[in-house]
Formats: sequence, structure tokens, C-alpha cells
Amino acid sequence: MSKQARVIKPKTNEVPREIIDLAAAVHNLPEEHLTKIEPTMTKVLESTKRRHRILLLVQDALSQLRLDMKYLAFDLEATRRERDEYRRKLEGST
Repeated sequence: MSKQARVIKPKTNEVPREIIDLAAAVHNLPEEHLTKIEPTMTKVLESTKRRHRILLLVQDALSQLRLDMKYLAFDLEATRRERDEYRRKLEGST
């Protein structure tokens, strides 16, 4: 297997620049060192990508939660206004 086939090209938006630079430096090592370090480097890249995806999911969930909270606050205020209006009508009719 040649070095060219092993080069991992992570998406730059998923992996910090430092890890990309580290991966490039690892792939420039001699073959005997590369075979020892490459599996660990691959695990680091995969875990970094996984953490990035998890972070995006959490950010999306928080955004959705904020939006839901705004809708709930609006609904609560509308319900309170309706309650107060019905209360005034009830007190006015007695």
C-alpha cells in the first residue's frame, strides 16, 4: 500500500487546522513510524469529526429549544390575555 492511498483528507470545516497539519506531518514520517502512528491518527480524526457532528446537533437542539420557548412564552401571554378578557366579561355580566 502506498503512502498516497493512505492520506486522510478530512473536511476542513469538521477538523481544526492544527489536526490537519498534524495528520500531514504524520503522513510524511518514514513507513515504519507511519504504520505505528497512523491508526491512532485515524482515531483522532474520527473522534474529532464525531465531536463536531455532536456539537452541531447540540447547537441545533438549543436553537430549536430557544424557538420553542419563544412560542411557549407567546402562547402563555395570549392565554393570560384571553383569561383576563373572559374574567372581565364575567365580572361585568354579574
